[in-house]
Amino acid sequence: MTAADSRGPARVGIIGGSGLYELLEHPVPVDVRTPYGAPSTPIAVGEFAGVPVAFLARHGAGHTIPPHRVNYRANVWALASLGVTAILGSSAVGSLTPDLPADTFVVPDQLIDRTRERADTYYEHDVQHLAFADPFDPGLRTVLADALAARGETFAPTGTTVVIAGPRFSTRAESAGWRALGADIVNMTQYPEAALAAELNVGYASLSFVTDADTGHRQGDEAVTAEAVFRRLSAAKDRITGVLADAVSALPAEHHARALVDPAAVARVLAADAG
Repeated sequence: MTAADSRGPARVGIIGGSGLYELLEHPVPVDVRTPYGAPSTPIAVGEFAGVPVAFLARHGAGHTIPPHRVNYRANVWALASLGVTAILGSSAVGSLTPDLPADTFVVPDQLIDRTRERADTYYEHDVQHLAFADPFDPGLRTVLADALAARGETFAPTGTTVVIAGPRFSTRAESAGWRALGADIVNMTQYPEAALAAELNVGYASLSFVTDADTGHRQGDEAVTAEAVFRRLSAAKDRITGVLADAVSALPAEHHARALVDPAAVARVLAADAG
């Protein structure tokens, strides 16, 4: 299945969290059937920053799908099947260090998986050992960091995300444990998105926006609430959208992601019958 408008196919995909549902100009919804079930929403294909882009709302329209129920395999497969070769994932994150206060950005370069029972591979019967030492695409990370710097945003160009199962937030003991593991930020969705994209040789990088301090950095600090996360995301919508627009504009017309998996194996996955 392919999708294209008069400007050509979308090579760039954006997986957005809350507050980014109206990102594109003149979006056309594309229903993609996948071997793994339905994506969170139809893929919206349209123009963003003068570039054809495919957008997917990670949590569905109206934020109705919790992080542990997101069909990550269907989401990533659907984008790749439309010809997307680079995915920018926008995520809300909690900070585990006072060096990363709320309302700042992080472009993580590492992650720690603490999710449970998520379908996180396309290779159930075709053994492919993914080289995942560097989980986020370095080239896409550089593009995001350059866009943040050009806009004068305060950001960390590296960082380690610990990805938890959700939908609940951490206990204070867990938060202390994440810090002891070396994590800088905490999130519920970057895994398995990053791994699944890498398994299809699609570049993936995360634009992480700090909305809270998780359980707090000091005694007496207020712990995160969903209301605080959504409030800060809403206030920062234009900033997040601006960074994504600059990054999309700066991407080469033909982005070449790392080929971490045998291309023939990737082709077999993408040729699978959607049923």
